[in-house]
Amino acid sequence: MSREPDNLVRAVLTDPVNFLAFGFGSGLAPVAPGTFGSIPGLVLFWLTLDLGPYVQLAIAAGLVGAGIWLCGESARRIGVHDHGGIVWDEIAGMYITLFAAPVTAFGFAAAFVLFRVADIAKPWPIRDLDHRIHGGLGIMLDDLGAALYAALILALYGWLMT
Repeated sequence: MSREPDNLVRAVLTDPVNFLAFGFGSGLAPVAPGTFGSIPGLVLFWLTLDLGPYVQLAIAAGLVGAGIWLCGESARRIGVHDHGGIVWDEIAGMYITLFAAPVTAFGFAAAFVLFRVADIAKPWPIRDLDHRIHGGLGIMLDDLGAALYAALILALYGWLMT
């Protein structure tokens, strides 16, 4: 049973699992919650730049591992599988996409746009993953697939420009 909007806001702001899964509240945006939910991933990547790639890879793995449980548990608690406001998967996907981006304003903007386009369009096999695999793993996999597509395009661009 899904909650009404006021109850959903209350459930997100008072439950730590929902609060994290909803991207610290960014998933409550009335329009384009996935886009708003990608912003914390971009900010987190920028904040961790000085930590080096190994620490960033560990953070990425932690985001994915935690996300499988968080997204599945939040979906169970609010009663809606892959609710649009559950954006932890966008945070992780955006963070992972940025590994392939140049550390410039243009590189970050390109990564953001490419990730959002891939996440919204859900090219093959992302759409199949989205429909076939349920629970937290299914919620996470479509955004990880979008991150892979975006990262491959960024890497190809980087290769062509050298």
